[in-house]
Amino acid sequence: MDFELELVLRARKGDICAQDELARIHRRPMFLLALQLLGNHEDAMDVVQDSLLRFFTSLHRFDPGRPVRPWLYRIVRNRVVDLFRRRKVRRHESLDAKDEDGRPRFELRDHSVDLEADALSAQLRKNMWKALSRLSERQREILVLRDYHDLAYSEIAETLGIPIGTVMSRLHSARKKLKQVLLDEFQALLL
Repeated sequence: MDFELELVLRARKGDICAQDELARIHRRPMFLLALQLLGNHEDAMDVVQDSLLRFFTSLHRFDPGRPVRPWLYRIVRNRVVDLFRRRKVRRHESLDAKDEDGRPRFELRDHSVDLEADALSAQLRKNMWKALSRLSERQREILVLRDYHDLAYSEIAETLGIPIGTVMSRLHSARKKLKQVLLDEFQALLL
């Protein structure tokens, strides 16, 4: 029996240690997904807490023969959609936003010693997030799930509740649009 399956079965029986371990394993990837979809640290934290609560209160409905990650990502995605619906007016925060101390909110830092490579990497990330922010929510969502969270097409289909063919079609369209946005940005730099 695999480790995660054992944890799920123990958590279903009320084992707090198993629940803590499942939360520990999945909290960071859930947070990154929520942050990438929302663009706001505090909202992402709230979504993760709400999603974990929903996960544990509905664990009895989960099929232990299936992977946990797509199910959790679906819960996170649904919480994000609910948050947008509750607000009715979608509030967007720039992916270039800074916190109170002037640090980028969305930068995941690599503390390597190569400052030039770090600066180039930071600029590439900034450019990529800027380009991603110009895509529709649907396009950004599918790219984040596939290219940043490395979900298989079947896992994306399960997470989004759509057929695999639709996943492939949306992913192709999103990549095509992202490529065009990046080309437009590059051409604007040359002018």
